[in-house]
Amino acid sequence: MSKLAEFKRLEAQLAEQLAALDSLKNDSQLKREIEFETKLKALLAEYNFGLKAVVGILDPKQSRPALAPLDGRRRERAVKRYKNPHTNEVVETKGGNHKTLAAWKAEYGAEAVQSWLQ
Repeated sequence: MSKLAEFKRLEAQLAEQLAALDSLKNDSQLKREIEFETKLKALLAEYNFGLKAVVGILDPKQSRPALAPLDGRRRERAVKRYKNPHTNEVVETKGGNHKTLAAWKAEYGAEAVQSWLQ
């Protein structure tokens, strides 16, 4: 594409975007939203609050993470049970830091050991 053709194409795109921008500037709904945002930011600054604090006041359920327990403690880990099909040995663990499990992963590979999860 020649430089002139590219210039004319970009100029036409710019004219379309400027027309869309002008129509948005005259949109009453957009003006109301801008006014609301401006007043809200001024109110937040006046009372020294942030948006998260306001959401926490208006909807406390929304501000708390969905999976967080109510008493502040972490959820207890589930026991995972692995059975080695080669030796029929069973390992039960709550974490991945088990000595036998690590040895199996070194010998057979992590994907193979993960497939032994029951």
